[in-house]
Order: sequence, then C-alpha cells, then structure tokens
Amino acid sequence: MLKCASLCTGEVDDLDLALSQILTQLSEKIELMANTAGVIMCHAEFVESGALRRVAEGLPFEVAGTTTTAQAVNGATGAMMLSVFVMTSDTVRFRVGMAESVQAEIEGPLRCAVERARDGSEAPSLVLAFPPLLSGRSADEFVEAWGGILPGAPVFGTLSVNDYPDASSGMTICGGEAAGAGYAFILCYGDLNPRFLIATLPEGNRMPHKGEVTRATANVVYEIGGRAARDYLKDVGFAATEGASTGAFWFVPFLVSERNRKDYDGVPVLRGLDSFTEEGAAVFAATVEEGSFLTLLNMDADGAIAETAAKLGAVRDMPDVNGALVFSCVARHMVLVHKKNPLEELERAKDALAGAPFLMSYSGGEICPTSIKDGAHVNRYHDYSLVALVL
Repeated sequence: MLKCASLCTGEVDDLDLALSQILTQLSEKIELMANTAGVIMCHAEFVESGALRRVAEGLPFEVAGTTTTAQAVNGATGAMMLSVFVMTSDTVRFRVGMAESVQAEIEGPLRCAVERARDGSEAPSLVLAFPPLLSGRSADEFVEAWGGILPGAPVFGTLSVNDYPDASSGMTICGGEAAGAGYAFILCYGDLNPRFLIATLPEGNRMPHKGEVTRATANVVYEIGGRAARDYLKDVGFAATEGASTGAFWFVPFLVSERNRKDYDGVPVLRGLDSFTEEGAAVFAATVEEGSFLTLLNMDADGAIAETAAKLGAVRDMPDVNGALVFSCVARHMVLVHKKNPLEELERAKDALAGAPFLMSYSGGEICPTSIKDGAHVNRYHDYSLVALVL
C-alpha cells in the first residue's frame, strides 16, 4: 500500500516557523510507514533565504525536486510557496540521488549517481526525474539518457524553472542542496500502479496545415516541405522575426508527429520554437527529426485551462487513487499572466483533484511516458503540455 500527503508553507524568512508548519501538517495528515520519500517544489527565494535547507534537513525522510514559479496543493495555491508531496509505504521502496552537474555530459554523471543510489539489481517501477533547464541543450537528452541507464522503466518529471523572463536560473533540489546544473531523481521500487495523463491544446487551436520536415539536425530544422523553415512558416501564417534571439517565441507551440522514431507510438508531442538562425533555420527546444510533420498551434489561456480541467477531471473516475503529481509548462502559466486570475489553471486543477492528495507546479519542460510498446515505456519530453502521474 502507498499513501500520500501534500504539505506546504508560505514562510520564507522565519526558517524555524517554516519547518514547524511542515512538520505539524505531516503529523496531522499522515502516519509514516517503513519507507518514505518526498517531492519538494519551491520558489527560488526559499533557496536564497535558507528555508529550503532548514525544511529538507528537518524532515524524517529524503526529498528531491526543483524550483518553480507557482504551485498548488490541497487547500493552497500561490507563487511564494514551498510544498512537499509525501509518499510512504511498507511495500514500495525509495532511493533518492542527484548527479551534481550534467552541464557537459548527461548520461555518464547520471549513470554514476543512479548506481550509487539504486536498490540492488532490481529495476525500478517508476523514476521521478528532475533535470535542469540548460541553455543551448536539447531538452529531450534528459529523457533519452534513462533509456541507456534503466531501459523500459517509466520516467516522469519536470525540468527546473524560475520566474526570470527567460525561465533561466532554475535549480534542481536534492535534500537541502540546490544546484543549477544538477539532475535529481527518486527511484521507486515495488508494487506501484503509475498512470499517466497528458493535456496539450484543443483540436481547434491547430492551424490548417501539416508540413513535413525535410532537413534537420537535432533540434534545428533547416527545411520544411523542401523550403527554408522560416519561409514555410511565414506562408502558413506565422509572422517570423528576422534574426530573432533565443527565447523570442515563448508562446509558439508546434504539434510534432515524429513518425520516423524507432519507438514512435503514434502519439504526437508539442515542441516550442526557440529562435531562427540568420539563414532561416528554426531552432526548437528539443529534437525534431527529419520526416516529422509539424503543425503550428495557437497558444491561448482559455484553451489550455479547458484541457487541464477535462484531463484532470478523469482522475475522479479512476480506481485506487492514492495521490497525484502534476506538472504544467511555464508557458501555460505565462499566457495567464495578463488575465484577471493568473493562477486559474492551478485553481481548476485543485478543484479537479480535490478528492486526493496532490501537488501541481509549473515546469521548464515536462517528462511523461506516452505509451507502453513491446513491454517498455515510451518516455518523451513535452513542451507546452500538462502531465500528470496518478499513484
């Protein structure tokens, strides 16, 4: 049996009070069993003030997570929060670890950290992954590394994020330590029944075109339909900026069907356009392979919120729900900033998940399986999406 609880504090300056509030909620909400771990999410100011370290070191179990811009738990929603999603069990075991830096290389340092942390030779039932958002690195590399280390295991998580305009300077967290280039994780072993949900944007947000990527390398798309990427996108209604700098197109998502992937399961993913090169190539946040089909989407707040409510509403009908972790792309949050209620998506999620302990936070990129193929989970990186893990 697995039991969960969500704890939170808004106290960023009084470190003892922050810990006291968390420990009081812990004693009131849940009785810890033999094995316990926690997912911790907080605003970066909790790191700077020392509140993160005080809380993490005062808890009777290990934690891992990231900084975030805003979040929600049962009974609370806001930006200036530190939250802990507690998982405890007599039959499920947890191992927490972190590769201190994956700036230069991902798989090697992550593999070493996993070997130090793992529980014997048994394959984990679930990996909770918390990589950094690093400028210039294709984000799907953080997912693909697990394929070489723990092939077939389901991987779910979020890239770190901060509330800077370009979402840079986020930190990953392991215990009381926060690192800008660290890769934290929780390995979960035993009898788990993880279920995954993905919300993107409504069908009506798709533009009436589908372009084939005819020349690309990694996350740089040079040609679509045999033409320079920028020229093609201009003709289908996107007024591209000449020589745009990195991060200029925060709200420009594309639906991508990567049909040439070896593990393609028919489920498209969203990719964010980052910039154009002077030559007219489109630079995306993650790999877009040749042979893929791209469709430009319209990113709007109402559509994102509607998809969130519809997808998370399905959790009410699921059997044996012990808790839920939810990560939503920070771009979805940013399109809400100019609305009357910038926390509306979080509040809709809180309503939908009211029947179970949950933690939802904003993400610098989402990690979630799309299916199981030949007995192995197809783990994918997502942009502009909401992903949910139901335990």
